[in-house]
Amino acid sequence: MSTKKLHLVSLGCTKNLVDSEVMLGRLREYEVSDDADTADVIIVNTCGFIDAAKEESINTILNLHQERKKGSILVVSGCLTERYQEELQRDLPEVDIFTGVGDYEQIDKLILEKRGATFSPEVYLANENSERVITGSNTHAYIKMAEGCNQSCSFCAIPSFKGKLHSRTLLSIEKEVKTLVAQGFYEFSFISQDSSSFGRDMGLKDGLIDVIKTVEGIEGVNVARILYLYPSTTTFALIDTIANSKVFETYYDMPIQQIDDGILKMMRRGFGEKKTIELLEHMKSKKDAFIRTSIISGHPGENDEAFDRVCDFMRMFKFDRFNVFFYSNEETTPAFTMKPVEESVIEERVKILEVIANETTQISLEKMVGKTIDVILEGESDEHEYILSARPTLWAKDIDGDVLINDTSELEILFGKIYQAKITEIAGDRLLATLISY
Repeated sequence: MSTKKLHLVSLGCTKNLVDSEVMLGRLREYEVSDDADTADVIIVNTCGFIDAAKEESINTILNLHQERKKGSILVVSGCLTERYQEELQRDLPEVDIFTGVGDYEQIDKLILEKRGATFSPEVYLANENSERVITGSNTHAYIKMAEGCNQSCSFCAIPSFKGKLHSRTLLSIEKEVKTLVAQGFYEFSFISQDSSSFGRDMGLKDGLIDVIKTVEGIEGVNVARILYLYPSTTTFALIDTIANSKVFETYYDMPIQQIDDGILKMMRRGFGEKKTIELLEHMKSKKDAFIRTSIISGHPGENDEAFDRVCDFMRMFKFDRFNVFFYSNEETTPAFTMKPVEESVIEERVKILEVIANETTQISLEKMVGKTIDVILEGESDEHEYILSARPTLWAKDIDGDVLINDTSELEILFGKIYQAKITEIAGDRLLATLISY
């Protein structure tokens, strides 16, 4: 009897990826296939955050329906279906099974019983007992620390369908990391919607510091980082703890979204320009710090003066990386009823910010030339089979790029291993490096 085949597409953020990995864990009897047209079960784990993500999710569903073979089952899960339950069931007859953000561990039962629609009232949060199938690496794993969010940002719909902050226990996180270390994983990215608020729902004052201290005590964790800090819940003590850690990289990913006081107030960011800059400067004072952020362009109320202010700040501060997002008017958010900025204006502003982002990234790369750093050898590069791809341990996987190794110094090549490498030059927007030692 041939093994049934599964084709899974995980859209959106890395938090979604963890949930997709839980589904893979529940469906281990299936052979995972890259080809949708041969699959018996097709799952799309959707993103429903902004318009572009919603459009990508719908297009993916429809395209996969066109490709699927007769008798296959098309399952749609995740944020989009959770947010638009009735509308999607009405408008997408192509889908066999709908589920939201609460039933990832029940996915095997839903498929077996061919339930048309199941939406649990609780948001699912993976824990140490979730038998995930880690994808994309044999050495790196994402650890989801919490679900939901207590912030009330004017532009964000996530709390409306993910609910309030719900943190895992420190013991649960510790057990999961230890289990993965025993399987050979040594690099971990700790994620949640608002990581710096971790544990506040459990009465922890600075729970993320507790996470760092706990993980530092686990033998076999060589590299770790925190993703998605929030300005008003990030403390100077947390910044210092990350910088002083021998395990956690001095990596700060804190989306500021804007810097102009007036727009920050309209965004309900609740912190303001002065304190945000104080935090950022404190991060910048740390040795070899890597700082990433994101900016939303075109939030209602963003006039030319506010836009010029954010451009000036981004040029001046020189983030190592920053992403630019086109403001998306989401119907369940406070900003939805505010007077919008014209789309053509937003488009022009996005282009200007993207140019600045490319300039500051280039400056960040140039500063690395001549330095000797730790890198993880990841495989052949997209340039040539004899040029290898490596990622500095300081950079986040799948986010910050790679460096090209054009000289291995005749060292034994083991993908997934940490090497020391010297950055020799910059070629366009890529760094070139020579391996020095293990």
